[in-house]
Amino acid sequence: MSDETPPAESPRSASTATITEEQVRQQLTRVEDPEIHLDIVSLGLVYGVEIQDGKVHVKMTLTSPGCPYGPMLVQMARSAVYAVPGVKEAVIEIAWTPPWDPRTMASDDVKATLGIWD
Repeated sequence: MSDETPPAESPRSASTATITEEQVRQQLTRVEDPEIHLDIVSLGLVYGVEIQDGKVHVKMTLTSPGCPYGPMLVQMARSAVYAVPGVKEAVIEIAWTPPWDPRTMASDDVKATLGIWD
């Protein structure tokens, strides 16, 4: 099975479900950075979610360009997106612009956990 192949799903659920950005982001909160142990949405690593005809495109970044867990996080994010009913295709794009800055991109809870104060 390739990385792009969705998990088995009933044809009925794929054709009748309406996918929302909120559903996708909720599933992505289950993906945690293995070093920081916080989810990628709260960390501010998810830059955008686009949905069209069952295809979900997630634009995200990593905490650093040299992140050793990059491929694993991409696969975990893809699997999380496929867990949303109705998703036919999940594309995860890594972007480096703008560079990730936890001071401006992370949630207040994450900033507090990391000891980042404005």
